[in-house]
Amino acid sequence: MRHGKKINHLSRKTAHRSAMLANMACSLIEHKRINTTLAKAKALRKYVEPLITKSKDDTTHNRRVVFSYLKDKKASSTLFRDVAPKISDRPGGYTRIIKLNNRLGDNAEMAMIELVDFNELLTKDQVKKKKTRRRGGKKTTSSAPVSDLAPIEDAEIIETEEVEVIDENKEEKSEDTANETKAEKKKDTLDEKEDESSEKDKNKD
Repeated sequence: MRHGKKINHLSRKTAHRSAMLANMACSLIEHKRINTTLAKAKALRKYVEPLITKSKDDTTHNRRVVFSYLKDKKASSTLFRDVAPKISDRPGGYTRIIKLNNRLGDNAEMAMIELVDFNELLTKDQVKKKKTRRRGGKKTTSSAPVSDLAPIEDAEIIETEEVEVIDENKEEKSEDTANETKAEKKKDTLDEKEDESSEKDKNKD
């Protein structure tokens, strides 16, 4: 039983395990994101994060220590040249583990491990608008004329509104005239009927 033993041996001997973790660390530094099993990702995080902390202080000693773990000159130079400037302000937690779907063959738990500061989707520079404090006092009316203060767009809007009002007045006038003509026609027809009735009465007499 492995009660209280913190190191996961990953079913490998020491030499095999250290070589595998070194290879995975080089791949992570080069590609910034790799997919592996969840157990290997957790073991890799403990392996690579102290090396990233070492890269913050670019000295010959630290370069030699990192190279002794990675055993790859290209990966160690990439770590000190590209990765270190981006993580210089971060006090730890340089990697992120995201669980994925289980593997089809043996149903092993899969995960993606990535460097936090190299995820472009989450590290986009968002422009923050400055918040201004304004007092809720009374608004002072300016002595300048309205024509000077109002922009051209507002003036156009005002003109269109006036045109619409004029059109409405025209419509009202046309309706009034139509009603007047109808009333006049009715009066004419009534007068004609009265004249006809009076003529008939006279003829009877």
